[in-house]
Amino acid sequence: MTVIDLNVDIAEGFGAWRIADDDALLAVVSSANIACGFHAGDPGTIRRACVTAVAHGVSIGAQVGYRDLAGFGRRFIDMPPAELVDDLLYQMAALRGMAEVAGGRLAYVKPHGALYNAIATHEEQAAAVVEAVTTFDASLAVLGMPGSRWLALAEAAGLETVAEAFADRAYTPEGRLVSRREPGAVLHDPDVVARRAVRFATDGTVVAVDGSVLAMPARSVCVHSDTPGALELVRAVRDGMTAAGVTVESFR
Repeated sequence: MTVIDLNVDIAEGFGAWRIADDDALLAVVSSANIACGFHAGDPGTIRRACVTAVAHGVSIGAQVGYRDLAGFGRRFIDMPPAELVDDLLYQMAALRGMAEVAGGRLAYVKPHGALYNAIATHEEQAAAVVEAVTTFDASLAVLGMPGSRWLALAEAAGLETVAEAFADRAYTPEGRLVSRREPGAVLHDPDVVARRAVRFATDGTVVAVDGSVLAMPARSVCVHSDTPGALELVRAVRDGMTAAGVTVESFR
């Protein structure tokens, strides 16, 4: 039986601004990457996400990122490693507290946005993220891009690593995500997104923008909650998985 996790970014609103229907999304997915307040999320939004995740039996992950509310964490920050470690410890500790108050527990860590992309190749920052997780709680799993320096260093440090693929994003021939500044970087068609997700789960491959077929071994598939129509996309992915005989279940 093929089993794969379906994760989505959650609690990315702030104050009166709501970016997605978190409650509805949490009724569909198996893992929730919950913002920790640095790129998005306020205490009320974060706590509600934890409560709802617990109610649905959804695994809770800390989506840590740069301290960049204005840029939604999508701008690279060339910060000293020690400062990055401290920022990540702060975020993980905050989310663990919210998760425990809600009756749940923190299960994994997934970097967000520019940090996620940077540590695919940035040795210094990748090492800092590994240091932060191992210092905080080495029993936590970590999500990342297949072939990234981040996952390689995390595995070497003894962390449980989970490779993930993005159903709603286009890939370059090198296996990286197409920049959001480029046309076609974000996919919006539910049928297309669902077919890609099923292919990740059953075949472990993806078709890049140049038509080449790339190996993309993944234990988790992600859909971004800020992609227009995210709820429809997530439901299409879940339905497509079920129709293909794939079981959607958290790795934790």
